[in-house]
This record gives sequence, structure tokens and C-alpha cells, in this order.
Amino acid sequence: MRLGTVARSGSTQAFRQEAGETVYLPVPDVGALLAGGDLSLPGEPGPAPAPEELLTPVLRPGKILCAGLNFHDHAEEVGQEIPEHPTIFAKYANALVGPVDPIAMPEESEKIDWEAELVAVIGTTVRHADAGRARAAIAGYTIMNDVSVRDWQGRTSEWFQGKNFDRTTPVGPVVVTPDEVDPEAGLAVRCTVDGVRHQDSSTDRMIFSAVQLVEYLTRFMTLEPGDLVACGTPAGVGLAKKPRRIWLRDGQEVVTEIEGIGELRNVCTPAEDLLPR
Repeated sequence: MRLGTVARSGSTQAFRQEAGETVYLPVPDVGALLAGGDLSLPGEPGPAPAPEELLTPVLRPGKILCAGLNFHDHAEEVGQEIPEHPTIFAKYANALVGPVDPIAMPEESEKIDWEAELVAVIGTTVRHADAGRARAAIAGYTIMNDVSVRDWQGRTSEWFQGKNFDRTTPVGPVVVTPDEVDPEAGLAVRCTVDGVRHQDSSTDRMIFSAVQLVEYLTRFMTLEPGDLVACGTPAGVGLAKKPRRIWLRDGQEVVTEIEGIGELRNVCTPAEDLLPR
């Protein structure tokens, strides 16, 4: 099953795709669908949405929790030891954009980087989960590019400011349920910039699986329907390029793909063209 959110007639609407059929649902987004607890909610059949209609599936997630340094190959490329515990930071909904929306390139930085990531979407309220309950709490998986403003990220030991610039983080295109994709079996993760592939890895190279991340997070906080858990990025980021670093530039197209889920296709655009000053 695939779940998504579209913009239509000045409003938004969730949809469900199953067995080749698209059904539009009487809720504004996938977050509301998950909060209602009924993925089989009746709706109206219709044509599959066009790519330009798609929005980020959960429009205003209550929590966006991200794992840093969570691929073996990425830890190796940046010269870091394998962590004993997940490194967790938070993003806010102001940073999110849809699967074909422009990435707002802040004028405050010239060191803006790509980071392809798998995202687990939480479907039920869960706290103190064991592995079985953590797995059951995941409604499905989607894609994020955790575009990072590296010079701001490196200003302090806390990464927050480099991860939360407005409209820098594409998410989507849909949420795919676990019966269709299994990250632990290995899903290809790729990122290309203007046709040049920089990241090409697999989710079975993660240090902590999505289930392990959910289990860990619920030891100290409650996760709720619509929360997003981003699972970290593999090797190939601009920060690690040698002998020189390569950064995103205005006009470039970033394509982020995960096998079985789909792709994000976003053009880097000056923030002053997109955001109020």
C-alpha cells in the first residue's frame, strides 16, 4: 500500500494506492489518516496523482527525529568511530518541502550539502517499545533529503541550526507500507546532482535499523502517529569529497531515490525567490 497527500482546488487531500487503484480520502493528509487509525477508510476512486500535485505526505509532523552518523560507509568516509548509541537531532516542519518543490538555498551559506535518507513514519502511539512493538509502530517508509547547511551546522557542537533552514528538506513522494518494502533486507539509496551520482548505498548498511531507532527513541519519549524518524545518510556527501569539497549551487537538480519507494526531484533555488524577507 502507498499513502500520499496532494494539493487540489486550494486544499489538500490524502490518497491510498493499492492493487493498481487510487482512492482519495476524506482527510487532509497522511498524518490525519494515521491519527484516525484506519488505513482502510472509505473514499472516492480517481486517477493517480500527477507528480506536481504531490506534497510531503505528513504536512505538519509533530516530531521529526533524525539519526546522524548511521551508515557504516559514511562513518568510514568522515573518519568517525562506529557510535555505541544513536546520535539524534531534531528538525521542524518549517524545513520541509514536497517531492518536486524547490530547495530554498539560503544566501547565508555557500556550503550546502545533500544527504539521501530513509524515513520511518510512525503509525501508532508507542512508548517503551521492544523490537516487536517498535516494528509494529512503523506505518511505512518514505524518503528525505536532509539538505545540510554545513558551515552553520559546524558553528557549534549542536547541529540544530544547520538542519533547520526554511524549505530545505524534501520529503516524499509517498509512504510505502512495510509489507511492500523491507529496509533490513536492503533497499538501494541513491542521490544524484545534475545527473552525477554521489551516493549509492543500501539500507542494510545502516548501523542502527529503523526498528532499532524507534525502540531507542521510545525509551525516553512517546512517538505518535505522523512522527518521522529519519535514518541517516550513506557515504558520498559533499562534506567528505576529497581533495576538494563540492557543494550544491543554484539551478542544480537533486534527485533522491530509494528502491521500492520512489524519488524526490528538486531544483536548488535562491531562498530570496521563495521566502518572505
